Amino acid sequence: MNERMQSLSERLLKKSFETLTRPEQEVIHRIADRMHVSRNINQVYDQQMTFGQRLADQIAAFGGSWTFIIIFGSVLLLWIVLNSVILLRVGKPFDPFPYIFLNLILSMLAAIQAPVIMMSQNRQAVKDRLDATHDYEVNLKAELEIMELHQKVDLLREEQMVKVIAAQEDQIRLLRELLDGQGKQPT
Repeated sequence: MNERMQSLSERLLKKSFETLTRPEQEVIHRIADRMHVSRNINQVYDQQMTFGQRLADQIAAFGGSWTFIIIFGSVLLLWIVLNSVILLRVGKPFDPFPYIFLNLILSMLAAIQAPVIMMSQNRQAVKDRLDATHDYEVNLKAELEIMELHQKVDLLREEQMVKVIAAQEDQIRLLRELLDGQGKQPT
């Protein structure tokens, strides 16, 4: 293990590097490497998805859209009008009221659509956990960088105070010399 990471860990988090959680170790690695470029979790996650996962997400996205609702409503209305009005007049409706075949198709659609939506939601939950972990890492890194800046500012302030005190001591010494010089002159 790198001594720099151990030193950063002890200085910034007051813990040894080995006792840190994985996200904390990642942040220490990034600070040690001075990587200021943040990774895009969505891009990384999307690159790892399989074709089936992408397809399930697209199906779930379409199934939850107004386009699907409008198309689905139109198909249902067409089905009912076709079987109740047009084909009933001819005398050969293929699915007369109470539309048993339509109910079967709707049940099959729901049976397929529900697991696809669940798969998509499960992946979104995983993605949300990754986002939360990434947010934690970014926040921790920002906090550590701010602490490091505070330490630098405090060090600069201490150096300035030493210089100011030295300058004041010089001024006091000069004033005493002036006063001593005035005291020795005859009045």
